Amino acid sequence: MPSSTRPGLRKEHTTLSGLTTNILNTFIFSLTGKQSGVYKLNMFKTTDKGLDTRAHIFQIALRLFREKGFDETTMRDIANEAKLALGAAYYYFPSKESIVVEYYEYVQTEHQARCSAIFASTKDLKKRLTAAVLSKLDILGSDRKLLSALFRYGGNPEHPLSWFGPGTQPHRETCMKTYAEAIANESLPKDLKVIMPAALWALDMGILLYLLFDKSSSQKRTRRLAEGAMELVVLAEKLMKFPLLRPLRKKVIGLLDEAGLIPEFASRL
Repeated sequence: MPSSTRPGLRKEHTTLSGLTTNILNTFIFSLTGKQSGVYKLNMFKTTDKGLDTRAHIFQIALRLFREKGFDETTMRDIANEAKLALGAAYYYFPSKESIVVEYYEYVQTEHQARCSAIFASTKDLKKRLTAAVLSKLDILGSDRKLLSALFRYGGNPEHPLSWFGPGTQPHRETCMKTYAEAIANESLPKDLKVIMPAALWALDMGILLYLLFDKSSSQKRTRRLAEGAMELVVLAEKLMKFPLLRPLRKKVIGLLDEAGLIPEFASRL
C-alpha cells in the first residue's frame, strides 16, 4: 500500500503554528489528563523514519484495542509493545483518543479508495451501492469490539470521538461524498441528489449498528441486510424520481436542512 494511504501516515509539513499547537496540547494533557480539543497531532515528524514509527505505533495500538479492548489498553501498554519509551509514544499520539481519530480517518480514506476503484468498473447502481456498503463492512469486520467500546460516545455530541459530533464531521462528509460518487451516473432530479448522500450515510450507520450485535457466523446476517437494503434503495430511487413526489422531496429537504443534516457540498451537486 503506498505510504500516502497507509493507516497512521500523513505527510504533513511541520509549521510553527502546528508545532506550537502540538506542544500546547501535550502540555495540557500532561497537566490535566484531558485533551484541549485538537486531536490531529501528526506534525512532529516528516522523515520516513518518523512516519514509519508513527505507523508502527498506530498498528500496535489497533492490535491491542482488538485483543484487550479500548478501555483496558493504556498508552503505556502501547509504548511497551512498540518497544518505545512512554514519552516517545506520546510524542506521536498524545492519547488513545488521538489514535482513534486517526483510525476514523483511515477507515473513511480506505473506504473511499476501494469504492472509487469499484465505481470505475461498473455503472450499475445496485452493484455500486452494494459494493460501497459491503466494502465498509470488510474494513470494519475485525473491529467490532473496538467499535462497541466507542459507540458509547455517540450520545455525547461534544466528545471528539462521537460519531455524530462536530469533531467527526469531516469523516461523515467523506462517507457522504463516497455515496454521492456512487449515484453520480444516475439521472436524478437535483433535489434527490441533495437528499441521497445523507440518507445513504444514515443507512450506512444503521447497518454498522446492527453489525455490533450480529452474532451470526462472519456476520452474514449483516451482509444480507446490507444487500437487501441496497435493493430497496434502488427501488425507492426509481419511485422518488416521479414528478408527483416533488412536493414530498421538497418537504424532506426542508426538514433535513433545518436540522443541519444536509452537508454543504450536497447543495452544490
